[in-house]
Amino acid sequence: MTKPCILCCAITGSVPTKSANPAVPISVSEQIESSHAAVEAGAAIIHAHVRNDDETPSSDPEKFALLKEGLETHCPGVIVQFSTGGRSGAGKTRGGMLSLRPDMASLSVGSNNFPTRVYENPPDLVAWLSSEMQTYQVTPEIEAFDLSHILHAIRLHGAGTLYGKLYVQFVMGVKNAMPVDKEVFDFYVHTMKTRAPGGEWCAAGVGPGQITVNEWAIAAGGHTRAGLEDNVRLDRDTLAPSNAALIARAAALCEKYERPVATPSQAREILGLRPSS
Repeated sequence: MTKPCILCCAITGSVPTKSANPAVPISVSEQIESSHAAVEAGAAIIHAHVRNDDETPSSDPEKFALLKEGLETHCPGVIVQFSTGGRSGAGKTRGGMLSLRPDMASLSVGSNNFPTRVYENPPDLVAWLSSEMQTYQVTPEIEAFDLSHILHAIRLHGAGTLYGKLYVQFVMGVKNAMPVDKEVFDFYVHTMKTRAPGGEWCAAGVGPGQITVNEWAIAAGGHTRAGLEDNVRLDRDTLAPSNAALIARAAALCEKYERPVATPSQAREILGLRPSS
């Protein structure tokens, strides 16, 4: 298999703290440094959240602007993907940074249960976020926690609601949502191949399922995500020393399955993104 595999690094997220793993990058400067190392290890996309000084989630556009500037300076060409996830804000505050025109932004097109709450993505908010991404030419990465999210994303893309090329990420392993299940994963892949053959797909596993889902995705010809947002450990007894270490594990799997790791420029071509400035 010669198709390059795009590795996305989810560097921070909204949940992990330094008490869980001191390597979790919280400040913008820490995030830039951690991202640079992850790119050196093979990451082509940086999936970014921002945090307040007390480590709580934030949707502050100024923080996103500083992070974007730092990534473009220190990781030239890397694909910058902002999170519009619901833990860091409510309503339209979740998309307040889209006017910064990142290359991509995450978009959840349906609601589901999380460990202690409902992750709400009501239709009017999904429509507004999609519209903002159209306005600012930001390609969404659909975060699918359920089969219905994949099917809805395909419908939205077919209707011209989603900007750019369809890119769907299967998120598996979140408690109360979709578990890490190979039969389900295989059906997700089948669904994309038969119903959205012009699209691309990616897969992310949460917690101990990260490395499992990484391998499934790479072996099946898709793309994959790793990083401290989803998993703070290398194994039950060992904390991951960095985001780069988790990306390096995924890159090693690419070598195992004889797939080249996509450079940022190759990833831009695969995903139909504008060239880096």
